[in-house]
Amino acid sequence: MNQEVPVAPWYRQPWFWFLTIAPLSAITFCMVMLVVASNMKDTMVTDDYSKEGRGINLEIARDQAAKEMGLSADMAFEDRSIMLNVNTQQGPADFPYLVLNLFHPTLAQRDRTIQFRSDGNGHYTGTMMHDIDGRWYYDLRGPDNQWRLKGEALLPAKGKLHMGPDGSAQG
Repeated sequence: MNQEVPVAPWYRQPWFWFLTIAPLSAITFCMVMLVVASNMKDTMVTDDYSKEGRGINLEIARDQAAKEMGLSADMAFEDRSIMLNVNTQQGPADFPYLVLNLFHPTLAQRDRTIQFRSDGNGHYTGTMMHDIDGRWYYDLRGPDNQWRLKGEALLPAKGKLHMGPDGSAQG
């Protein structure tokens, strides 16, 4: 009358796996998140907020200076070369060089800086080292860093991209 039922080993017990799957998955997820957090840079955080605040006031003054000068620019792309035509209220701009910063919306390592040399009469040329594609924030500055034209555009633009002092880009 006394029958012994064979007992399966621990790794074949369904209740063991049912009770341990949640803690094991939580530990695995935690390890993955620790690896991701330790390998990714947090580029959005700054340590000196007061310095950033003062910098914002300087940027607003640069935007206002561009409006007062009546600056506008037309940018045309041809492969990796860029042609820029800059005008002021008094006529074509006469700067020795200009600097264009292109900021990627999400990846800081994809940001680009392009320096334009003057060809005379408000015409400037520059060359990109890498192709660009998609949405970018642009920031065009003069050599003395007293003004800037900024905005957002889909690059490379088909035809000409018109940049105005109010941050608008059309093209």
